[in-house]
Amino acid sequence: MDFAALDIPSFDGPLAQRGIGVIAPFDLALERELWRWVPMEVSLHLARTPYEPVPVSMEMAHLVSNSAHLAAATRDVLHVEPEVVAYLCTSGSFVNGVGAEQSLRKVICDAGAPEAVTTSGALAEVLRQLDLRRISVLTPYDADLTARLHDFLGELDVDTVSSDHLGLGGGIWKVSYRTIAERILAADHSEAEAIFISCTNLPTYDVIDPLEEALGKPVLTANQLTMWACLRRMKLPIVGPGRWLREVT
Repeated sequence: MDFAALDIPSFDGPLAQRGIGVIAPFDLALERELWRWVPMEVSLHLARTPYEPVPVSMEMAHLVSNSAHLAAATRDVLHVEPEVVAYLCTSGSFVNGVGAEQSLRKVICDAGAPEAVTTSGALAEVLRQLDLRRISVLTPYDADLTARLHDFLGELDVDTVSSDHLGLGGGIWKVSYRTIAERILAADHSEAEAIFISCTNLPTYDVIDPLEEALGKPVLTANQLTMWACLRRMKLPIVGPGRWLREVT
């Protein structure tokens, strides 16, 4: 058969893909939500930290942020040439403070990544960009791990003016939008300039815009911020909900 007679596009290949390497905790269940945050020309290449038989807790946060595991996971995704590698875990990137978060990014870059992002580092970046100094917080964690997030924010000179936590040791991805929205509304405070919802395993995509409209302030979520930071380094616009983030240059 004559190739010229076939109804095949004349340009070479499919749309050129640009890659983001994603290092996720072993229990991540929201890959589908993660893809909603990136444009069609961006592919996500996931690697996971090793399974740890412990509930979501301070112990798990320490285990999933092990430097050797992050370096190994980074090397696992480098063969597809990602432009940036993200450590997609909020608690694992805040549990040891701001200095440790910076060290995690260095571990990823030292393993060969051209750029490195962490979820908590992305949070710090957005808080600076939007000049936010007082926020409300909602987490799915227990009280101890939530308090460690407050400490991390304190190091950034950001006050947690109100906070709520769900106290879950697992199954975080099963929490309904209704529950999340109700708890966000309850966690809001008149002095809060924004609300941060922690954990990359907590589904939030479809609640952001209606809550921002109702509250009149940014509603920032873990997957949203991580992908925002990656796309920013790739000089690509943000995809998905979040009016205030879309306005950050």
